[in-house]
Amino acid sequence: MPENKTTKPMSHVLVVSADAGWRDEVVAGINAAAQKLDNPFDLLAVPAADAGAAVAAVRADGDVQIVLIDHGDHAPAARSGKGAARHQDVAAMAQEIIALRPELSLYVTLEDDENKLLLEQLASNVVHGYFYRGEHDFAGWARILAAEIAEKSATPFYDELKNYVRMAKDSWHTPGHAGGDSYKGSPWVGDFYDFAGENLLRADLSVSVEMLDSLLHPTGVIVQAQRLAAQAFGARKTYFATNGTSTANKVIFQTLLAPGDKMLLDRNCHKSVHHGVILSGAQPVYLDSSVNRKYGLFGPVPRATVLAAIEQHPDARVLILTSCTYDGLRYDLKPIIEAAHAAGIKVIVDEAWYGHARFHPELRPTALESGADYCTQSTHKVLSAFSQASMIHVNDPLFDEHLFRENFNMHASTSPQYNLIASLDVARKQAVMEGYRLLDRSLKYAQELREKINATGVFRALELADLLPEELANDGIRLDPTKITIDITASGFSSDELREELFERFNIQVEKSTHNTLTLLLTVGTTRSKVSRLFDALLRLAKERRPERTSARMPELPHFTRLACLPRDAFYEYGERIPLLDEQGQPNAALAGRVCCDQITPYPPGIPVLVPGQVITPEIIAFLTRIMRMQKSIEMHGLATHDGEPCLRVLAPGELEAMASRTVL
Repeated sequence: MPENKTTKPMSHVLVVSADAGWRDEVVAGINAAAQKLDNPFDLLAVPAADAGAAVAAVRADGDVQIVLIDHGDHAPAARSGKGAARHQDVAAMAQEIIALRPELSLYVTLEDDENKLLLEQLASNVVHGYFYRGEHDFAGWARILAAEIAEKSATPFYDELKNYVRMAKDSWHTPGHAGGDSYKGSPWVGDFYDFAGENLLRADLSVSVEMLDSLLHPTGVIVQAQRLAAQAFGARKTYFATNGTSTANKVIFQTLLAPGDKMLLDRNCHKSVHHGVILSGAQPVYLDSSVNRKYGLFGPVPRATVLAAIEQHPDARVLILTSCTYDGLRYDLKPIIEAAHAAGIKVIVDEAWYGHARFHPELRPTALESGADYCTQSTHKVLSAFSQASMIHVNDPLFDEHLFRENFNMHASTSPQYNLIASLDVARKQAVMEGYRLLDRSLKYAQELREKINATGVFRALELADLLPEELANDGIRLDPTKITIDITASGFSSDELREELFERFNIQVEKSTHNTLTLLLTVGTTRSKVSRLFDALLRLAKERRPERTSARMPELPHFTRLACLPRDAFYEYGERIPLLDEQGQPNAALAGRVCCDQITPYPPGIPVLVPGQVITPEIIAFLTRIMRMQKSIEMHGLATHDGEPCLRVLAPGELEAMASRTVL
C-alpha cells in the first residue's frame, strides 16, 4: 500500500545557555550525532543565548519541539548564593516557555543530584528529563531527544489500523461491503469505490478485529491513543467519542446527575445539552443569555447572572457553560469556576468550537486550564478529525470512571467507525507537533482577512466591541479571532442572496448567517489561496452593491418563563397538538398557559425558545409566529404538524396532575 508523499517533518531542539562555548559545543555535538542516526524527524539543534532569546525563538519557530536549558556553567555556583538564584532563573524560564507552548518538551542540564532535587521542587511539573552537564554524551542525548519526539508524535491506533490493512486479511465479518469488494465491478455503485478510496474502505472494519482494541472496553491501542490525547490537551483522562459532542454532553450529564438533581445552564447551550436534561431527568435552572439585537447574535450569560445563580442555588450539582460561542465569544472562566467550586458545584464547559485553543497562547487559557471539571470538544470542527469525531476531557478529582463507562457505553455504537478513531489520533498528533505553527498562520490570515474585508468599503468585519452585548462590557469576554462575523448591511444583499452568490458564482461556502451577517471559520486547513479567493469575491460583490435594505432585527427572544414540571416528565407524555395559528391566521391564544412537551428551537442560532415542561406565554407564541413569517431561512426544530399546520405538542388535560400521583413500581 503506497504511502502519500508528504514533506519531511522538522524538529528543532532549542539549546539555551549563556555559556557560548558550551552552547556551541552542544549544538554541534547533537547535530553531528543526529546525522548518524536514522533521524526520521530531521532533528536539528539550534542555539539561544538567554531566556529572552529562548522565548522569542519559541514564539517565532513553530518547528521547535524540545527546549534544552543549561542549568549553569560550574558546580560551585550551584552550592553558593548564586546557585539558588540560578535554580529560580531556570525554573522561571521553564515555566514561561511551557505557559507559552505547553506541548513542548523541556530538558535541563544538571551539575549534580543536589541540583536535581532543588529543581524538582521548583519545576517538576514541566521538566520532562535531565542530562548531566559534564558528560558530553551527545550521541546519547540525541537518541533520547529523538525518542522523545517519536513518543509525542506516535499514533498508536492509526499505526495499528494501517498495519492491519497491510495484512490484507480476507473479510468473513461485518461490514457487508467486505473492505469495499461489494462495490468493485458493480455497474450501479462501482464509482463509490473510487470516490471513497481503497484504504478508507479497507479500514472500515468490524469489532471482531482484536488488535484494534474496543472503544467500549479499551485495553490496548485506544487506551494508548487516549492517554496521549490527555497529555496533549491537559486532562487527567481523555475519551474518544465517535457520535459527536452532542453525545459527549449527554454522557457527562447522565454520569453526574440523577433524576431530580438541580443543574445550572446557560439558555444558549447547544440543543444536545437540553436533550441531556431530558435524558438525565435533572431539574434545570435556565440562565438567560445576552443578546446582540442589532446582529441577531446570542452571547454568553452575564457573569453577574451566573454568580447570582450559584449563590441562589447552592444545592445545584452541575453548571454547564458554552465557551466559546458559535460566534467566537468566550467567557473569562476562572472566576466563575472558582465560585462554582466554592459552592461544591461541578463545572462542564462545552468547548465544541474551541478545541484548538490549547495550542496557541493567543487563544488560551482553555476551560481545563481555567479549572473546569469536564470539557467536551468537537475535534472535527477546528482541528483535523473527521466529522462526528470528538473528545471528552476529564479533570474531576472525584471522577467515577466505572459510572462514566456505563453511561458512555449506553450511547456509543457497538460498531464504531475505526476511521473516526484514527482521525482523532492523527488530529492530536498534528496539534501537538505543528498546531502552533498552523494556528499562528491562521491567526495571521484572520487579521489580514479582516483588513481586506474592511478595505472593500462595503463589507465590515465586526470586532469584539461590535459583537459584545452591553451587559457583558465588564465581564472580561474575549473573541476568538478565527471566527469572523461580517456585517453585510451596506451591500444591499440579504444574507440568503449573498450566500447564494458566493456559492454559485465563486464556489465559496460560509459557516452561517443571520439577517445581516455572514460568519467565516478559519481553521488549521485555511490556506493563502482560499483567503485570496474570498477577498476577490467580496471585492467583486462590493462593486455590485445594491440600495441598502430597510434595517431589520431579529425579533427579541422572550425571557424564560417557568417550568411546570421536569423536562423529562413533559417530554415522555403523549400530549396533544394545538395549532400555532388560529383560524384567522393569528397567534393562537389557546396555547397561552399550556405546558410544552418538546424543545422548540429556531436554527440558526439553535437556542431553544421553549423546552419541555415550560409554560407558554402570549409573548412566546407571538415570537414564534413572527420568526416563521419574517425569517424564511430559519428552520424551526421541534414543531409538530397536524393536517399540514404547524403545531405545538403540549400536555393534555389531566397529564400534569397525573404526574404528581404517579409512583414507580
